[in-house]
Amino acid sequence: MIEIIVGTNRPGSKSLVVAKQIQKFYKDLGSDSQILSLADLPQELFNPASYAEKPASFAPIQNRVLQAKGLHIVTPEYNGGYPGVLKYFIDMLQFPESFEHKRVCFTGVAAGVWGAIRPVEQLQMVFGYRNAYNMPERVFIPKIYECLNEEGEITNDFYRDMLQKQCQAFIKWVN
Repeated sequence: MIEIIVGTNRPGSKSLVVAKQIQKFYKDLGSDSQILSLADLPQELFNPASYAEKPASFAPIQNRVLQAKGLHIVTPEYNGGYPGVLKYFIDMLQFPESFEHKRVCFTGVAAGVWGAIRPVEQLQMVFGYRNAYNMPERVFIPKIYECLNEEGEITNDFYRDMLQKQCQAFIKWVN
């Protein structure tokens, strides 16, 4: 199972829209995947006491990460970095087993022209520190509002093809 992690909890997130497109690509390629949106994190996780003792409601999410064969991270760019909720999520996961020798790939989504290259590179450092295996093929989608239609499909052939190839390569690498 590939866990597609949406790296934001923002309502109306374009990262979630792209994650749904990625999930469709995985399905078309015959691979099981599921979406873990950080908007679905249990609210009690944000209690400062969670650093010492995670709420029981977080256990199913933790287990999804532990059981995943691979993690496909979809992150937006917020102020030159990845969202704080993604950092907090990473901090809440068990150390070191959550990412230890886990295969990870990254897709960046941004309104600007660089397609979230900065947050993806920052995340590669964090995941590398946690002993994850980072897939070198990354996808950056700039000007995301110009790349999606009303149905949430990527209309730009170049970025759609890049995402399909990324999914195909990640399936091969994970298996």
